[in-house]
Amino acid sequence: MLGSSLFALGSAIFALSNAQTGAGTSNQGQQLLTDPGVYGPELEVVHLYFDQFPTGIAVSREGRRFSNYPGGLDPNNTYRGDVPKYTIAELLPNNTERAFPSAEMNQPPGGAINYTTYPPTGANYPDYLIGSQSIVIDSLDRAWILDTGRVATPNGTLVASSYGGPKLIGVNLQNNTVFKTILFPPTVAYSDSYLNDVRFDLRANLSGTTGQGIAYITDSSTEGRNGLVMADLGSGESWRHLDGNSDVHPEKQHVQYLYGEAIYAAQPGKPFTYLNFGSDGIALSADGERIYWKSVANRYLYSIPTARLRDRSTNSEVLAQGSINNHGQSGISDGMETDTNGFIYHGNMEQNSVAIFNPANGTVHTFVRDPRLNWIDTFAVAEDGYIYFTVNQLVFSALSYPGTDRRVKPWALMRAPLPNNATKVSLR
Repeated sequence: MLGSSLFALGSAIFALSNAQTGAGTSNQGQQLLTDPGVYGPELEVVHLYFDQFPTGIAVSREGRRFSNYPGGLDPNNTYRGDVPKYTIAELLPNNTERAFPSAEMNQPPGGAINYTTYPPTGANYPDYLIGSQSIVIDSLDRAWILDTGRVATPNGTLVASSYGGPKLIGVNLQNNTVFKTILFPPTVAYSDSYLNDVRFDLRANLSGTTGQGIAYITDSSTEGRNGLVMADLGSGESWRHLDGNSDVHPEKQHVQYLYGEAIYAAQPGKPFTYLNFGSDGIALSADGERIYWKSVANRYLYSIPTARLRDRSTNSEVLAQGSINNHGQSGISDGMETDTNGFIYHGNMEQNSVAIFNPANGTVHTFVRDPRLNWIDTFAVAEDGYIYFTVNQLVFSALSYPGTDRRVKPWALMRAPLPNNATKVSLR
């Protein structure tokens, strides 16, 4: 098993130390058991981000790579002076990037914030990108962009969204054109929602859908109304489940640690407080029958049958809230992803590692560990047999106490080979 190998490595180091120095002979020069620091397959740095702050990563069947740069988490992603900015980019050789699907779509007229309202709100352009949080490639090799409709002002204040901003945009990768836009009404994407990550099941026989599949989305809002959002990709209808349930909310008085440092949240003009990101990372089981999620400010992993989320009957919310499974603690995580092994990959930031939850036996094991791994944000399992993930130092940004930016560029995109010749799950 994966976890036992790490223990064996540490035991071997301890035994070697005793053999070299003579256990119990002297305290002077005694070598003690030491954290080896690394574990698992070799990590490869694929792309370095020297400019805008990234979260998401998506990899197409042909190997095209895309990232997003949310203005809601870093004002620099919104305010770029005279430099053309983008919230979605295709990653090119030599750490270069270009706006995707087009430069025009990434530059809403008048900017991403509407200053004619008081207080200012996110711009409400349905045909432009406002503040993308995720980009994901589905089983038909189409790109989907999840737009929060929210960005931060220069002082770090996150503005509310307005209808037309929060949306899901489908892009044909053959010609980089939009083929579908699903706008979320204010009753689904509240003005203080923060739509975070999305997974797709394109099977035509899903109950209660129009045959083109369904999207499952997390709402990680720090304002407190967390939940899961579903969208029918055919009709464009959307709805919510699990609002108000403690399993999608952050843990009260939650403190996590990175590089040995306790992490608290900073808010402009307010005393520092606890981290309060709710449901964030999301993953579909390999058979599409269960959704897994985690809150950033919570160490527990949860799941629910997808049938309960697709149900929109009168008693569907009661059935959904009664169908949640708690799979125990799995560490501090952001994004999540699944491979054809059925493994659920997630970060374990406090251990500088990527971990695996194995639904077959309910256990968590280390997959890869490295001192360079700090905040592992988003995952993408690709058809080339690799898992890709961004490492972006999120909790060293101005979002965390003391409210100053302590990140050190560049940020990184890394990848590791999947075990057992695994690849991307196809649900279609």
